[in-house]
Amino acid sequence: MASSPPPQTADGPRPAGPPQPAGSPRPAVEALPRSLGVFGGVLLTLSCVTPASSLFIVVPPLLMSQGSGAVISLLIAAVLSLGVGLCYAELGTLVPSAGGEYSIVGQVLGRLAGWLVFMISIVSLLVIPPIIALGTADYLGSVLSLDPAVAGAAVMALAVAVGVLDIKSNALITGIFLGLEVLAAGIVAVLGFTHVHQPVSSLVHAVVPDGQGGTGPFTLGLLVSGLAVAMFTYNGFGTAVYLSEDLRDPRRTVARTVLWSLLAGVVVITVPVVAICLGVASPDQLAAGDLVAIVDSWAGSTVGTFVSLCIAAAILNAVIVMVIQNGRVLYASARDRTWPDPVNRALGTLHPRWGSPWVATLAIGAPGAVLALTVPIDALLGFTGVVVAVIYLLLGVAALLARRGRHRGAPAWRMPLWPVAPVLTTVVLGYALTQQAGRDLLITLAVLLVGVLYWFLYLRPRSATHWVLSLPADQAEAPLGAAAGLSVTDRTPASAPATAPEFS
Repeated sequence: MASSPPPQTADGPRPAGPPQPAGSPRPAVEALPRSLGVFGGVLLTLSCVTPASSLFIVVPPLLMSQGSGAVISLLIAAVLSLGVGLCYAELGTLVPSAGGEYSIVGQVLGRLAGWLVFMISIVSLLVIPPIIALGTADYLGSVLSLDPAVAGAAVMALAVAVGVLDIKSNALITGIFLGLEVLAAGIVAVLGFTHVHQPVSSLVHAVVPDGQGGTGPFTLGLLVSGLAVAMFTYNGFGTAVYLSEDLRDPRRTVARTVLWSLLAGVVVITVPVVAICLGVASPDQLAAGDLVAIVDSWAGSTVGTFVSLCIAAAILNAVIVMVIQNGRVLYASARDRTWPDPVNRALGTLHPRWGSPWVATLAIGAPGAVLALTVPIDALLGFTGVVVAVIYLLLGVAALLARRGRHRGAPAWRMPLWPVAPVLTTVVLGYALTQQAGRDLLITLAVLLVGVLYWFLYLRPRSATHWVLSLPADQAEAPLGAAAGLSVTDRTPASAPATAPEFS
């Protein structure tokens, strides 16, 4: 009997999985089609950084608490983010998996560490999109009145609908929205620099307004306490590692996508913040945190309305890309056999036409719409900042250990001046975590404890077959732990498959 042709996608044959023994069933998780280049990857990644929504949603609390010192915080955060970006670039080419950080940490630091990263990541990935989406109504208010919860749920639903399309269509859609974002940020920068009221020295000798006409000093304690949120402003450049199974030649292109996206994000966000700090008529305007009102004072309500609509588009764009990346993380967890087999089979399903992990995308995106509609989850913004800091810290540790043992000779882009970036990242973020709010640290600890329970009650007893931390078939080498003969309590045993396993 003639063999059937390989599965097709819009871009040609879908990569085949690993060879299977005679009579064995096909793997339940198919490989994502590689159809994305660096430019498309940067468009998607920068859209997840979402410069405009970061500028108008995440930056205002920094301006309110730090005044013009927010510029210093953002510049230091940019340097730290570069260190993190170098770690992402090297580790993302070393472990090119859609699982992103959890796959990287698990491959380098061990399966339990990878699982705990997955736990805090999946919770933050569940709440961050609706947190961002809830800001939509504020920026549509000049055109129509909407309930924030309803607007946030509608944005989540639309993002999920777009997120199940093929990756090239999503790159085009998000690229158009990204153009509007950059235009809005550019307008703010031009207006600020053409309406300068504050001396340049206010950026160096920063003061913190109290909203009553007085000011206070910008202290080291204020700087450190705001670093987690400042770094969250640029967060999203790591999206490139989630796209590593969509990118062509990921062991080269992931690094380029990460670093170009970070550079663009820093410029598009920081330059308008400098312009705002120089252009306000009084430091008390920073304490109010209403950037649209500042734009209105410079150019009138028409320009302010246009900028507001661009921000609303930016929010939708960011949520679309977050849903895309989050669906791929859940898809990768199915390939790694994280859940009971029926759940793994469902989450590992690709759309027959678009080649997207549509079930996983629905599973991670639809609850976000419900959360936006029913729960005041915007109070969890501080928790997401802590999660970002914890993950970045662990990536720094992984980058310190990624050039030893079986990883020493692996094909990967290598950062310059190693180990400066990972050491700096680890030390600074370790200290920054000690300065975060106790409530946010307790929430993070609670999530980790739930993860530990699932590990010991479900994953560890099935360690020979579950949580295998596999790579896609075209990038796989030796199975995790095979070279070192590690025990199943720390890593996958030598007999475990290197790629997508079959489900019984």
